[in-house]
Amino acid sequence: MKTSIALIGFMGTGKTAVGKALAEKLGKGFVELDPLIEQKAEKTIPEIFKQDGEIAFRELEMEVTKEVSKGKNLVIACGGGVVLNKINIDRLRKESIIVYLSASPRVILKRISNDAEERPLLEVANPTLTIRELLRFRKPFYERAADITINTSKLDIDTVVEQIISKVKADESFSW
Repeated sequence: MKTSIALIGFMGTGKTAVGKALAEKLGKGFVELDPLIEQKAEKTIPEIFKQDGEIAFRELEMEVTKEVSKGKNLVIACGGGVVLNKINIDRLRKESIIVYLSASPRVILKRISNDAEERPLLEVANPTLTIRELLRFRKPFYERAADITINTSKLDIDTVVEQIISKVKADESFSW
């Protein structure tokens, strides 16, 4: 039986905020992959991208995902690109139900506009276009990985949490 929930989705879809609230409501531990990657690298994600490149970042992401995916009774907020490597999803799937949080490009841009400098993939001339292109590319990966999908565009955190709990309850592979 699975005891964890892994949240996947593009940046700005609510993985961290929803993950914290969901973990608290369910009495589970909360783990966010990006800070663990920063700890392992001993530098920030923008620094990893700038100094070492995206491939080095993805390798660190695989290592951290491997460690975290073995845990029980967790809510895991994954980085937006975790789905780009099937190994990550296969590892997460062993202990976790995978919930894909989606949102419209407009909502994503609005949500992340305050912390855009912490988002290396959006340090470009036209972030809206980049968001649309990245979403178009990643959407099939998110959809393939997901056991449950929730569009967070027009929902508050508590509503998303309630929808996740309701849909997870219907999944017989999950143990409370």
